This record gives sequence, C-alpha cells and structure tokens, in this order.
Amino acid sequence: MDILIIGGNRYFGKRLTTRLLDSGHSVTLLNRGSSGAPEGVAHIVADRNDEAALEKALGDLTFDAVVDQVCYTPLQAGIARRVLGPRTRRYVMTSTVEVYEYEDSAAPVREEAVDPRTVAVDPDLPWGDQEFLDAHYGEGKRQAEAVFAAEPAFPCAAVRVAHVLGGADDFTGRVGHYADRIRAGGPIAVPVVNHPATYVYVEEVAEFLAWAVEQEFTGAVNAHSHGPLTTAEICAEIERRVGGRTEFREVEVGEVSPFSFARSYGMDNSRATALGFSFRHSSEWLGRALSETLGVR
Repeated sequence: MDILIIGGNRYFGKRLTTRLLDSGHSVTLLNRGSSGAPEGVAHIVADRNDEAALEKALGDLTFDAVVDQVCYTPLQAGIARRVLGPRTRRYVMTSTVEVYEYEDSAAPVREEAVDPRTVAVDPDLPWGDQEFLDAHYGEGKRQAEAVFAAEPAFPCAAVRVAHVLGGADDFTGRVGHYADRIRAGGPIAVPVVNHPATYVYVEEVAEFLAWAVEQEFTGAVNAHSHGPLTTAEICAEIERRVGGRTEFREVEVGEVSPFSFARSYGMDNSRATALGFSFRHSSEWLGRALSETLGVR
C-alpha cells in the first residue's frame, strides 16, 4: 500500500512508520519540514493549514491510505477532507480519549457516547490561538471528527487513543512529574474521589494504527489496553523503580496531578476487539513502559 502519514515524526508516530515499512508498505511523510524523514520514507514539506500550498505540494499524488497524526481542529479537518478526499480511499485520524471529557460514567464508555454526526462544528472559534487550542484539546478533536463524519460519507476511521505510556522519548513529562515527587516524598495532588482510567502502551498503539490502516471499518473506535489503572498502581510501579515514598494529598478544588481523574470515563474497547485486534492487559507492560521512560531497570 502507498500510505501518507501527516505528522508522525515523534513518539508513537515514529513507531507507526517503522511498522508500516517493516510490513512492506510504501510510506510518505508530510510535515512542515521541522524534521526530516527516516531512511526509506518519502518526504513532502507543506503546511497542512495552507490549503493552496498543500494542494500544490501533493500535486497528482494519490494514496491507498492516509494516517493523520496531527489533526486538532475542524478547520484542519476541512482542509484535509477537501484536499485529500479525492486522493485516498481510506483516512485514519488519530483522535483521543479526551473527546469523552464531558462524560462521567461508572461503566466503560463506548464509542456511541460521542457520535460525531451530532457534534456542532464552530469554525469561528479561535482555533489558531495555541492557548485556546491547548485548553480545548478534546473539543477540537471532537469537532474534527464531526467534519470527517459529515455527509456525504468520507471513508474515515477515528482512533480514540487512551493515555499513552512508555518509551524513552515520552515528551509529556507526566511520568517524570511523579518520579520527582516520589523520590523526594513530596505531595501528589489527587481528587478526593480518584477514578481509574484506561491506558495503552506506546508500542501497542503504533501496532493498532498500523493494523487499522489495512482494515475497512469506518467511524470511531476506542484504542486501549485491557485493565484500567489507578494513580496508586502507577505510582507503586514508579516507586519500585526509583525508591522514595508515594504521598497523596487529596484536594477538593484546584489542579491535580496527571493520571488522576475526578470523573470516570474509562473507555470500552469491545468494538476494536470485535473487529479483530487483540489488546494486551496493562499488567503485561506497565513496568516495562515506566522503566523505559525513567531510564531505569
């Protein structure tokens, strides 16, 4: 297959590229040129936010599939749909568990909890303002999904990725946040009622995306390992690797630490399972994932 990846030059995007190459696919990477393409990967330099420039850069190229790693707004989705719609038969958008940010369900959340066909799209919001975009990450992804799901039908699968753990190249700093406090015995702020959440290993989400490229399903699909994790379970594993002491401080209001949640919206991965993908259990990889990020055994 000829596959275009938009973004994909870091974290699980890099691993996706490697998997696709190892499977014999032809891969092209599109970005703004801030980083090059790995050996064996074609490279297109273009700003996805500039519709005319994107059209020109792509020329008469067509692809069997497109994997969009960096679609954050309905404006970007609209450009992608117009420019790439005629150039591909399949589109895979990397979405997020944060589309469920307004949910609070004791039961794992299924895809139909957020139907993008019913999501209102507001292109006039300040999507070009990075501060606004950061504060409305889930909403941006939700509206982007809505653009891809609009009629007439566009062959798009939206992969709602859980919180990702693992890899020495984890750029989020969240695991380090915990390790620093555990080493020092400092307080870790958590909500009074702290709910577990669903997670996925960085290698597993790359594997899932590579698998999804070759499938035919469309619509939203949750991607996460079996076995939700609590903040306490994650911290216990970190403590085993760095020493120190975990000390939680419950807060009624104010900012809490990452991987702690005042509401419950862990995902249900039964659709992905029914489609044929076998997720591992988080207990199989949690220790390895944290060791990779912390640089310890």
